[in-house]
Amino acid sequence: MSETKISKLFTELNQLKWSVVSKGVIVGLFAGFVVALYRLGIEFATEKSIEIYEFLKHNQEYIIVWIVVIVVVGLLIAWLIKCSPESKGSGIPQVEGVVLMGMKMRSFFIIPVRFIAGILSAFFGVSLGREGPSIQIGACGGDIIASKLSHNKLEENYLITAGASAGLAAAFNAPLSGIIFALEEIHRSFSPNILLAATTAALTADVVSKTIFGLKPVLSYVDIPALPLSQYGWLLLLGILTGVVGALVNKFVLVSSKVYDVLPAWSRPMVALLLALPFGLFLPQVLGGGQNLVQLSETAQMTVGVLFVVFIAKLFFTTSSFGSGIPGGIFMPILSMGAIVGSIFAQTLSGFGIPASSIAILCICSMAGVMAGSVKAPITSILLMAEMTGSLVHLLPVAAVAFIALLTSDLLGIHPIYEVLLERLVDKDHVNKKHDNIVLEIVVEMGSDVAGKKVSEVNWPTGTLIAGIRRGQKEYVPNGDFIIYHGDYLIVLSSEHELETMNTCLNKLCRKN
Repeated sequence: MSETKISKLFTELNQLKWSVVSKGVIVGLFAGFVVALYRLGIEFATEKSIEIYEFLKHNQEYIIVWIVVIVVVGLLIAWLIKCSPESKGSGIPQVEGVVLMGMKMRSFFIIPVRFIAGILSAFFGVSLGREGPSIQIGACGGDIIASKLSHNKLEENYLITAGASAGLAAAFNAPLSGIIFALEEIHRSFSPNILLAATTAALTADVVSKTIFGLKPVLSYVDIPALPLSQYGWLLLLGILTGVVGALVNKFVLVSSKVYDVLPAWSRPMVALLLALPFGLFLPQVLGGGQNLVQLSETAQMTVGVLFVVFIAKLFFTTSSFGSGIPGGIFMPILSMGAIVGSIFAQTLSGFGIPASSIAILCICSMAGVMAGSVKAPITSILLMAEMTGSLVHLLPVAAVAFIALLTSDLLGIHPIYEVLLERLVDKDHVNKKHDNIVLEIVVEMGSDVAGKKVSEVNWPTGTLIAGIRRGQKEYVPNGDFIIYHGDYLIVLSSEHELETMNTCLNKLCRKN
């Protein structure tokens, strides 16, 4: 490339940050409103499912009619998934595929399918959350806005990430968690432009969400006293336990998916809805995402024996629902299982000095631990708990459990659940790749293969063109002798047919192994 073209590229990148701020507000408004509607629909349908099962329990002659309804709706959901396979499951792996691998996302199909299939499924009480789909709906909003207002492929990528951030912010009333989730899980790297886009979109979406739902956190906790220092020793054991549970969740999800793969695609949603029937009749506490289970766990309204049964049921119900491919996420079910584990832990060890007043805080710590062990996004887990409780008083014990759980999960050889699901998605080729030229912006991490080396010393993937390097506020056009330091941002031009391979190889080179 000529110096003039490179200079123009840097100028466009510098102007990009103000562009993504203004467009991030529009993305936040769109995502916040659409996700709020989706959230209202899911909450209404879940409440109705409890009423339906209560009616069926006392009027068993109608169960046959309900089974017929299950068959019809199951076939309809299967048809919707066939029409829009990108709408299957959580939606988070699909968003990661778009951002990291240049896959195609048919946003105008995904949003209506998410609404129809997701809300229909919720009427049967399936154990799925709204957060994953909300993230994809938000990302679709970013994609739609970008297609209308942006002609820069890098900016489109940022706005999709911003939409995902706005989706989580609106689903949980948790803007900080949405911002960090976009960096930690969706984009998997830090960039000032991504941060600006995600922040403006998430804060805007949060304003929309709070206007509709009020200022009250999604999970309303009672007043929680700080954990006494004398109890901190138990955090090590709780961290190990939640790390194991997070690993167990991942294993069950993958096994369930493989079992469903044996069945014809048209029958999978139907089977999942049929499996929901006995749970709705005999254990309605496990219906839906599990927000009610969090509240029951932290107030110790169930004994250890009952909690254990509920945990096993929730684990099986969640994995059987999610493995079918029904549009819905596992974010909230994972948190609810974490709360149950925390309550079991606290009540079991009450004879060893854990007071009843500590049950709630240990539930919060356990929620962060199970999520960190499964999703492998500890910072998001910690911030989410802070925003749910509305206090930073519990930050230290929550962080301790989250990182111990992460370490435990790593030692068990568990990979992040969304990363594994993305690999399965790519293997099945359910999502088409884009065929556009794109600029990649990749940060160099400390300890990576690239840090501290000259450009000429790096074994770059074939076709790599390092157009520039940004270091702080300065920009450089590197030659072979230019030394790359950690913290540098590589500006790379990718050809259309090498995008996925190049992005994967560059991330391996620039990240610490």
